[in-house]
Amino acid sequence: MTVLNIVLSIIDVILALAIIVLFLVQEGNDQGIGVVAGGSSDSYYSKAKGRTLEEQLKTWTVICCILFAIVSLVLYLSIAKAW
Repeated sequence: MTVLNIVLSIIDVILALAIIVLFLVQEGNDQGIGVVAGGSSDSYYSKAKGRTLEEQLKTWTVICCILFAIVSLVLYLSIAKAW
């Protein structure tokens, strides 16, 4: 293995652990079927939802998942093509 492969493997493992932790920290969706039935609450919480900790966790989860996919793809290509 080259140095690039080792570095990419370490980054891949760190991102995988970060994704697991972020998934476990998030709370479940407790709205349930009420969303389909049209039940919505137009409260301050729903208006400021983007600034809450839950939304930040979701955002960081998406970012980590995208980075994990990119690093995994580059790692695969570097191993397959022996960069």
